Amino acid sequence: MALIQFDFFSETLRLSSSIKVVFSQRIKMQKGADHKSPVLYLLHGLSDDHSTWTRRTSIERYVEDYDVIVVMPAVHRSFYRNTHAGHRYYDYVAHELPEICAQHFSISQDPAKTFVAGLSMGGYGAFKLALSNPQAFAAAASLSGVLDIVGVAGEREERLPDWPSIFGPDAEIKGTEDDLLHLASQLKESNAPIPQLFQCCGTEDYLYLANQSFRAHAAKIGLQVKYEEGPGAHEWGYWDQTIQRVLDWLPLPRLENEAIAGAPTR
Repeated sequence: MALIQFDFFSETLRLSSSIKVVFSQRIKMQKGADHKSPVLYLLHGLSDDHSTWTRRTSIERYVEDYDVIVVMPAVHRSFYRNTHAGHRYYDYVAHELPEICAQHFSISQDPAKTFVAGLSMGGYGAFKLALSNPQAFAAAASLSGVLDIVGVAGEREERLPDWPSIFGPDAEIKGTEDDLLHLASQLKESNAPIPQLFQCCGTEDYLYLANQSFRAHAAKIGLQVKYEEGPGAHEWGYWDQTIQRVLDWLPLPRLENEAIAGAPTR
């Protein structure tokens, strides 16, 4: 496996940024030097950063058998939006980051091979990116995502004291580009391609009702979503298990099970 810490300057954010990139070394061995792999943008939650997926799960081991390059960016507590305070994190993840990754890594720029997934705040970000840019993503997965942000807005003082700097002190979310239910309805009514959607949440998660709300809305408007639930809270043990389900669900080519000389076996 290869794990890369990639530091660079973001022109969109006007600050130094970092991503983690992980992929199997067998890709080039089996596919050739000119091969362009599918890409999975894997998004972190509210209190995390670009390193947390590699520190709290076995994502390196899980992607070893797939032809995929996993990119994990850092967006701080932005909810993957252009914040009220002026930080353009949505533009960064949706537009600049894919360009930078394509320049420096062997990543396909084919939308059919471009995927996004995330947990909690990252689940919200994954669906927002896919629903608002359906031409750019073939599939999106939300793990315990904040999928009905209007429904949880009443808890913002307790859980998100920096809400005013993110959304604005008097922001009305319902019916806007920050409302995933609204984005889902808009997409369903348009002629745009609809990405495949995967949604899961633990039944003991405090965001379970918010996930049920999005699921019910999707069913009401006829938007197809692969939904899974089971025992689990808002914690890494659940996400370590479900990210494996996401990788299995995505249309990722499998690599041949060849050992690299001198490499440790799993």
